[in-house]
Amino acid sequence: MKLRIFLTLAAALFCAAGLADEKKSDGVTHVDAAGAEKLVKTGTVKVLDVRTPDEYKDGHIASAKNIDFTDSDFEKQVSALDKTDAYLVHCQSGMRSTNSLEIFEKLGFKFIYHLDGGMKAWTQAGLPVTK
Repeated sequence: MKLRIFLTLAAALFCAAGLADEKKSDGVTHVDAAGAEKLVKTGTVKVLDVRTPDEYKDGHIASAKNIDFTDSDFEKQVSALDKTDAYLVHCQSGMRSTNSLEIFEKLGFKFIYHLDGGMKAWTQAGLPVTK
């Protein structure tokens, strides 16, 4: 278990060191679309899409898990996730995912990356979307 935590921390720090456009605040690392793509490509993070299921079905980042921020049990669903893993959190434009960050911090998640601009920024950068 300690080795897993160490490896997760080391991978997160290694990857974060290579992100040129990152900003860290309140335990959350904010990344642009290019930074998010690097995290996804290296497998450093698990992707959490906090949009509605209909938005998710319209197109999402490959391997993203959908947990709807507007669900009444959003916090309960998030609390079931492994808090030692690194997560890239996003929504459509960045508003709901920004609001969700407080919950991740409250629940004790250590490695949270926020995709600033959300799926809009991702698609505007011409990055791939899965349906």
